[in-house]
Amino acid sequence: MAARKWRDIDDLPKIQANYTALTPLWFLDRAAAIHPTRKSVIHGSREYTWRQTYERCRRLASALADRSIGPGSTVAIIAPNIPAMYESHFGVPMCGAVLNCVNIRLNAPTIAFLLGHSQSAVIMVDQEFFTLAEESLRVMEEKAGSSFKRPLLIVIGDHTCPPESLNRALSKGAIEYEDFLGTGDPNYPWQPPVDEWQSIALGYTSGTTASPKGVVLHHRGAYIMAMSNPLIWGMQEGPVYLWTLPMFHCNGWCFPWSLAVLSGTSICLRQVTAKEVYSSIAKYKVTHFCAAPVVLNTIVNAPQEDTILPLPHTVHVMTAGAAPPPSVLFSMSQKGFRVAHTYGLSETYGPSTVCAWKPEWDSLPPETQAKLNARQGVRYTGMEQLDVIDTLTGKPVPADGKTAGEIVFRGNMVMKGYLKNPEANKESFAGGWFHSGDIAVKHPDNYIEIKDRSKDIIISGGENISSVEVENVVYHHPAVLEASVVARPDERWQESPCAFVTLKSGYEKLDQNKLAQDIMRFCREKLPAYWVPKSVVFGPLPKTATGKIQKHVLRTKAKEMGPVPRSRL
Repeated sequence: MAARKWRDIDDLPKIQANYTALTPLWFLDRAAAIHPTRKSVIHGSREYTWRQTYERCRRLASALADRSIGPGSTVAIIAPNIPAMYESHFGVPMCGAVLNCVNIRLNAPTIAFLLGHSQSAVIMVDQEFFTLAEESLRVMEEKAGSSFKRPLLIVIGDHTCPPESLNRALSKGAIEYEDFLGTGDPNYPWQPPVDEWQSIALGYTSGTTASPKGVVLHHRGAYIMAMSNPLIWGMQEGPVYLWTLPMFHCNGWCFPWSLAVLSGTSICLRQVTAKEVYSSIAKYKVTHFCAAPVVLNTIVNAPQEDTILPLPHTVHVMTAGAAPPPSVLFSMSQKGFRVAHTYGLSETYGPSTVCAWKPEWDSLPPETQAKLNARQGVRYTGMEQLDVIDTLTGKPVPADGKTAGEIVFRGNMVMKGYLKNPEANKESFAGGWFHSGDIAVKHPDNYIEIKDRSKDIIISGGENISSVEVENVVYHHPAVLEASVVARPDERWQESPCAFVTLKSGYEKLDQNKLAQDIMRFCREKLPAYWVPKSVVFGPLPKTATGKIQKHVLRTKAKEMGPVPRSRL
């Protein structure tokens, strides 16, 4: 039987009066209209109001448009958390172009690949990283030869930096950012996208492949995420937000646009240290900040002289980027921070699940609260569907807290796809879902909990071991600052857990053999015997440019160590 043609109760059309493409750009227009004199961005001694920020963003859009930058163009920015980085999130898409925020911690060959793959027509670069941009362009030119077309190069001066690097950039022919804005119209009549499917941002994953994937995001998803963030976090109008999370990481989880929704104030940090976080909280009355667990770990383990405790007021913290150890969440709460645990990927505009706090948890012991809050939780308001499915059958796993499967997403907060990578798109969108590659269980209350990346599961004697769960136990040892657990070849069991550990200050001088044995004994008291690490290695942990521990590097090291010998006993 043929399907019946869909029909509404009316034939009323979409017209200019009742339909417009969703875009987060209108939030800036609104903030400037309602709170023109409220502080929008503070960076050292530089302060801007919402009226000034709106004018500066329109100047940027106008100046770019005057140089034929618009729809179909990509503008790259290589910068830390400074005002220009915030302004680029509005100014670049206001002229119809796509913003490509480049990670400042990447090396020149990687940046050269990203700039070439994205065909960035303009590069805006902070003065401190001008040499890095130069090296990247040199790599591109050597590869392209005579066909190389040099992008427009704009250097962003920063009053908090020594002037030498800025002067050098200007001597090389770069245009100074403020001079560039000066050529633009502060009343530039920008236009929203005709189609909300139009791309607003391009970001490259921090994966370990030789050629990272370019994640393309659209205006519709950015709008929905910008609205979802405040709802999920319970943010009130006019928050004071500290930029500890890099804006180059998933567009700062879309908070540049969310802060315009609430007419909040951005406090910029060029470099994130525990001391700067504590002092900014006291100085600016910071209400919110976002950070990966590695930053939270730094905050809770900061020396007393770098802290300002007790906190002068409650500070709300959102964490994502890796599974946070319950011990870190517990320590943060003990210090007065209220932590919201979220989870997501570059492909889902940043956080897309939240461990939504339930009132009945308030009466539970703090350690139990931390354990519950360590779960990845439920879907965001703006994410239509989330599930955990069997990797073989594609069917949802039972909500028993035991059966593992892959986390999948479906909805408006899923990327358009990977730029120029049809094979990766086919794989990632198989079966009508976006496949995260993360292995999780679904609890009876429908909260999900990550057990591992699919590639990080340790298979010992045919049994699966969650490296995340082993890490959570290792983190509880009093000597451990950071820990990562990977598979090491094992003569008897094929694989067994190997713990790589960074020690807290004061423990480095202890006998490492005895300390390793003590960590294994500690784990033996809390884990099944075959989950206990059979080897412990001390030293700094390798990390990606976004601060994630590089498990592939550790897996290689563990493999190079050779197999754990079969016991003679």
